[in-house]
Amino acid sequence: MPTNFTVVPVDDGRKSSQEDSDDNNVLKEEDEETVGDGNPRESRPFINNTDDDKGTLYDGKNMALFEEEMDSNPMVSSLLSKLANYTNLMQGVREHEEADEDEGAKKQTVKSPQMGTFIGVYLPCLQNILGVILFLRMTWIVGTAGILESFIIVSMCCSCTMLTAISMSAIATNGVVPAGGSYYMISRSLGPEFGGAVGLCFYLGTTFAGAMYILGTIEILLTYMVPSAAIFKAEEKAQEADALLNNMRVYGTCCLTLMSLVVFVGVKYVNKLALVFLACVVLSILAIYAGVIKTIFEPPVFPVCLLGNRTLQNHGFDKCMKTEIIDNVTVTTKLWSLFCKGPELNASCNEYFSLNNVTEIQGIPGLTSGVISENMWGSYGPAGMLVEKAVPSVPASDASQDKHLPYVLNDITAFFTLLVGIYFPSVTGIMAGSNRSGDLRDAQRSIPIGTILAIATTTIIYLSCVVLFGACIEGVLLRDKFGDSVKGNLVIGTLSWPSPWVIVIGSFFSCCGAGLQSLTGAPRLLQAIARDGIVPFLEVFGHGKANGEPTWALLLTAVICESGILIASLDAVAPILSMFFLMCYLFVNLACALQTLLRTPNWRPRFKYYHWALSFLGMSLCLALMFISSWYYALVAMLIAGCIYKYIEYRGAEKEWGDGIRGLSLNAARYALIRLEEAPPHTKNWRPQLLVLLNLDSELSVKHPRLLSFTTQLKAGKGLTIVGSVLEGTFLSRDADAKRAEQSIKSAMAAEKTKGFCHVVVSSNLRDGFSHLIQSAGLGGMKHNSVLMAWPANWRQSNDPQSWRNFIETVQETTAAHQALLVAKNVDSFPHQERLGEGTIDVWWIVHDGGLLMLLPFLLQQHKVWRKCKMRIFTVAQLDDNSIQMKKDLQMFLYHLRLNAEVEVVEMHDSDISAFTYEKTLVMEQRSQMLKQMQLSRTEREREIQSITDESRSSIRRKNQSGAHGSAVNNQNARLDDDKQDEAQLIYDRNTASHAALNDKTDATPERVHMTWTKDKFCTERNRNREPSANMAVRDLFSMKPEWESLNQSNVRCMHTAIKLNEVVVNKSQGAHLVLLNMPGPPKNRGGDENYMEFLEVLMEGLNRVLLVRGGGREVITIYS
Repeated sequence: MPTNFTVVPVDDGRKSSQEDSDDNNVLKEEDEETVGDGNPRESRPFINNTDDDKGTLYDGKNMALFEEEMDSNPMVSSLLSKLANYTNLMQGVREHEEADEDEGAKKQTVKSPQMGTFIGVYLPCLQNILGVILFLRMTWIVGTAGILESFIIVSMCCSCTMLTAISMSAIATNGVVPAGGSYYMISRSLGPEFGGAVGLCFYLGTTFAGAMYILGTIEILLTYMVPSAAIFKAEEKAQEADALLNNMRVYGTCCLTLMSLVVFVGVKYVNKLALVFLACVVLSILAIYAGVIKTIFEPPVFPVCLLGNRTLQNHGFDKCMKTEIIDNVTVTTKLWSLFCKGPELNASCNEYFSLNNVTEIQGIPGLTSGVISENMWGSYGPAGMLVEKAVPSVPASDASQDKHLPYVLNDITAFFTLLVGIYFPSVTGIMAGSNRSGDLRDAQRSIPIGTILAIATTTIIYLSCVVLFGACIEGVLLRDKFGDSVKGNLVIGTLSWPSPWVIVIGSFFSCCGAGLQSLTGAPRLLQAIARDGIVPFLEVFGHGKANGEPTWALLLTAVICESGILIASLDAVAPILSMFFLMCYLFVNLACALQTLLRTPNWRPRFKYYHWALSFLGMSLCLALMFISSWYYALVAMLIAGCIYKYIEYRGAEKEWGDGIRGLSLNAARYALIRLEEAPPHTKNWRPQLLVLLNLDSELSVKHPRLLSFTTQLKAGKGLTIVGSVLEGTFLSRDADAKRAEQSIKSAMAAEKTKGFCHVVVSSNLRDGFSHLIQSAGLGGMKHNSVLMAWPANWRQSNDPQSWRNFIETVQETTAAHQALLVAKNVDSFPHQERLGEGTIDVWWIVHDGGLLMLLPFLLQQHKVWRKCKMRIFTVAQLDDNSIQMKKDLQMFLYHLRLNAEVEVVEMHDSDISAFTYEKTLVMEQRSQMLKQMQLSRTEREREIQSITDESRSSIRRKNQSGAHGSAVNNQNARLDDDKQDEAQLIYDRNTASHAALNDKTDATPERVHMTWTKDKFCTERNRNREPSANMAVRDLFSMKPEWESLNQSNVRCMHTAIKLNEVVVNKSQGAHLVLLNMPGPPKNRGGDENYMEFLEVLMEGLNRVLLVRGGGREVITIYS
């Protein structure tokens, strides 16, 4: 190892009394210059050979480096004999939350049309709510579920939306709501992760809602308006369903293209068309109520033909009878030919047709007919079940051909929960206004009023329709989904006045308008998410036209909507929408409840009619409806939201919006910290809670970023990690630098994937700053128990002795604080993210200080970088130890610890101290003596200069000859400075030559040193190399070097331990990926600091990656469960 050093005299302007308060630097490495640092401490036992040292010599030479700690940290050999009494002290671990960074760039605002409450909120909500389900499925739901259960379904769904609207109103009036509406409210209340996840789910729901409305439009067009326009036509009854689906796919795609072009023209024109569409909807609703009133006096004539108790499709016949008499001749009707093999009276007919008569009933008996009692209860059934009336009939023995006959059948299996899922989209238009909040003149006023009024209006309509439909329409006609029993008329249209076409046309335009509203709101929602930048791959959809219209978002919406149209079944799409909307409403209620309960100062809604209990009830109702509708759809929707949440959390831009989740985390953290005791946690829960001490360069960049990589590999994101650094100066002058340094460290932590907290301290010197971090980092029970730092590699070359003094005092302070210490040598060569191949992690277990040496390799192996590495444990056996028994005991100990490792016991018998050891110790003490002598001589010269200056001043006062005396003083000072520099340079040159020659000798093997380098030869060589022209002061200085007999024996034994251990470790572990060593403690009486550094250098010489480990004095691993 190199032994050259540089001595640079530095003027010391401080008094020795300031020494203790000035040595407060930690880990100062590289070539940094500082102003005077105080005189070195004297009376170091590692330098001076005292009687006390001789009287307390350790018996064995091999472990002398650890002898001061043998009382508290016993040898492994003595520990292994007491495995049964392995204690588990109370210790533990605490988790922490990931810190969030500042918010990024703000969104760019754009100009959009300004609208009021009626046009901007009430009409879009009313139009979306009174959409496709009311006209196409409401009568079927009432007939299938019955009036009571339908009333329950409508009440639950409308209550859910009303409670959600109340919560939404409170959030919307708690600040400005820009474009994005529901997404903005959720994200700013629950955070970017929840906001992005629920926002994207709501976007998908809104997009599929557009598909549902388009499918409803095409169903009305092809089923009730222009059936002849169908492209695909079924030749048999079994093919009718497939033909209808294919027709809806073709026409739906064309309709989507047309609607997208209308939306592309501009939202202003969409709203103008919405007024026209809504007028049709209002007229349709009025026509329904007018038709109900008319049924009291004159019910409309829509006969329904029954065969026995079975409902017949009234498409292929015009008279509901088997035979008729024409000119006194009995002839068969068209109905006969549908069930018989010919028109003849003696033709073979269907058995059920032959056994039962044909009857005709009125499909709309009227409000006063009493049919309400028959429709009070539900009539569920599987797919293919016949729609039957509760009248007597004669059953047939063979029912296999029924599905091919013109009966009205259930097209899907009907049950209560399915009906909830199909109906719920009819109340999901409540966000139509808030989605377009960017177009509103006053969103805080318009959204609550318009939304609540729209929900109240539609709730009254829905509940009244349930009762009126059940009271006016025959049950079999209610359960006839497509109106096949009334010649293909829309069932709800048969009730209207003056004509069924009013409802058909009104529902057609209603679906068109609702589809346009969805295609308008969904792209704006996606644009708001994209402009927030929380989902990186969506940022392209934040761009649009000059007026802010989301062109690219509209294109993506059309593509997703097309996938919904390809499903082609309104009943299949509706439950999917229910999940997405219910999830959105759930989190709106959660956001309001959280903000209300947390009582955050910024929670001041203008809308006062809210309460946390209402929000909690709405949230519970949403969750219940999700699982009532479809538990597997609910799980899938939650899984999608969870995936988006995790993606935004790990890959998206980090935002801080003052949301409720952050407030909840703050309250939970405060509550936990108050409850958390500061007592040591249990051994089973102990894990390293790290304080990482970093150094920054002049540019405030992290010097050793691999230290953060190693932290990540050791922690794997678990437990507490505090990354600290210190800037010299005052906080008032360097507050900006402190912020820049903190950002630099956070950037390095993000690059190295280190999760934890960052703390930068400004202090008058580095040592005080790091000392403050060690003492005060953390809060309450959330404090660190381990310190990780880098080895000061250039401490020998540094002109400032503080570089190694700071390190030693850090070791002493962590020991005093009972904290573990990890020191990484050559940390820049540690692996980054690349996975290591097969290799070993070698643990050299010399003394037992809590078991941290065992735990660290296990924790490292949990990370992918070190996963392929195997653990090897080496321990040292002395002369009187049974190495075979030690190996067995250690293997049993590891078995109880559940650790997989190879065990090897290395025997280190007492041996004579070699000449190489004496020479190492001699060179070390020479260096210490020279540094001491240089500082002493510097003090004497300063005194001489001061005396000359005082004499000159007195002479000036006496003779008033300032010029001559001033010149003499300057010349004298210059000569003294030159002498000082010459002497220092001479000492440097002499020792450089001597140590260079010495290094040539020490490169040989230890055996060669024993044979060739003796005490006499060393003395002869030293005298021969001396320059005769050396200065007398230098000769006197070298004459002070202690000879071998006068060397400090404690230093000799410690050096012997370091050399012997290093030889063994290098021999066994030079090729290991990582070597863990027990770190000897610093001298207890604060002496011999530079010698301690030399011992550690010798101990680690020849090893690449080394981790010195010093336990905190507590047990950290246990054999007990």
